[in-house]
Amino acid sequence: MADTILLTMDDLEAAVRVNAKLEADGEKTVLVSAMDDVPGAVKSANPDVIILTGALHERPARELLRLARDSSISTLGLLEATEPDPPKIAHQLRLTGWLVKPVEVEQVVATARRLIERRRLQERTGILGESGAVQEMLVKIEQMAPVSSTVLIEGESGTGKELAALALHELSARRDGPFIAVNGSALAETLLESELFGHEKGSFTGATERRLGRFELADGGTLFLDEVGEMAPTTQVKLLRVLENRTFFRVGGTEAIHVDVRVVAATNSRLKDKVALGEFREDLFFRLNVLSIYLLPLRERRDDIPILVRRFVKEFSEEHNKPFRGITPDAMQLLVSAHWPGNVRQLRNLIESMVVLAPGQEIRASDIPADIREEGTRLLPMRMPGVAAKPAGNELEFIFRSLVDLKLKMEELSRRMDAQPTRNGEAIEVGSGATFHTAEPVTAIDLSDYSDVEDADVIETVLYKSGMTMADAEKAAIEGALQENSGNRRKAAVALGIGERTLYRKIKEYELG
Repeated sequence: MADTILLTMDDLEAAVRVNAKLEADGEKTVLVSAMDDVPGAVKSANPDVIILTGALHERPARELLRLARDSSISTLGLLEATEPDPPKIAHQLRLTGWLVKPVEVEQVVATARRLIERRRLQERTGILGESGAVQEMLVKIEQMAPVSSTVLIEGESGTGKELAALALHELSARRDGPFIAVNGSALAETLLESELFGHEKGSFTGATERRLGRFELADGGTLFLDEVGEMAPTTQVKLLRVLENRTFFRVGGTEAIHVDVRVVAATNSRLKDKVALGEFREDLFFRLNVLSIYLLPLRERRDDIPILVRRFVKEFSEEHNKPFRGITPDAMQLLVSAHWPGNVRQLRNLIESMVVLAPGQEIRASDIPADIREEGTRLLPMRMPGVAAKPAGNELEFIFRSLVDLKLKMEELSRRMDAQPTRNGEAIEVGSGATFHTAEPVTAIDLSDYSDVEDADVIETVLYKSGMTMADAEKAAIEGALQENSGNRRKAAVALGIGERTLYRKIKEYELG
């Protein structure tokens, strides 16, 4: 079946040349200009990839990129040679792939096909996302898949380690062979050994017949060893021997069994640390860590959250036969801002729950559990722009710890200040939609009175003025982030803990220019 490729005609010469090559190769193409009904063309053509030939900084191209992201369509941008920093521009525009002009037609076509294959890989394996971290992981998978070397995948629980292992299998020459998974922490030591290597009849109590182990079942394919760091020392020794010569004995057996298996191991803990503590064999670590992939937690690739949410909403609305329009913007913002200790797995389970239980046909902010809402509405530690270091007049300076989880509560500060009435400052309760008032002028809180606070060296200050609303505070925080990052919106979004698209929307909303 031919792929469908949509090309913009902003650079007419490039578009015509690439289009001719694609048509000669039997591909289906659609040409659109800024004067056409671009959204309609995208909807009717449902392209596998969109090639933007030029004018990437103009509004039609940005709208087309937004449509592509919302529909999970790959994008290939042809950047001008005059661009000062092509990788940065490509990242800002959220392009799936990019090339710098002048470029050969064959290179454009080959890159477009590679992007299509990558998208299909994501569809088959469930690895979703357009962030640089996801794209880098997919590139690594494409590079590692053709060989038979052992791969170690590290990442927190719920980040998709088994999906990455399955992608390695799907792209390898072993794709027609079995993909067998076993969890090293789910079974006791004696049972795990039998699970991996099999056992002979009568080898132990309850062994009423011969049983093949996972290594034998995976012969000719891929064996995925999850939570390999939890394996007992004796099992580690036997696993090392198998990795060295692909030969083992069943439990209670005397016949050496040789298998052709590729091993992909995964762990949610750092094996290097376990090696240093003597909890994991160093020689086994080196044998497993021939090739390695690290999966970032979801909180470090927040731009992928809207993509995941839309996909999960669609999936579960179809699965449970419940028509669903989607999710409101304020609800999406809460999900993007949350911490997600359980990563993609936690997000997926939450979306299923909300699709099933939501009273309406879309997920609203009120449908989101309270603990997630609280994470999404935390105040951000950020120095306000345009204020003096020493507060003057009717102003109040709050102190926040700039820790990852921001667990220093405002209530604790309030309790301590109430206990010392001679303090100049006075704490107030901060809530959604609250304004900030003080009865008398106050000065900065003296940190020397909080010498027992941990990590005091990472404390930041935030200045609030009397009468300031939450919207005012949010606007000032965004201004501060942009100012301290020299206008770099990507860095400002990271500092604020929000996605770039959210930041762009807020900049427009507050008319920050």
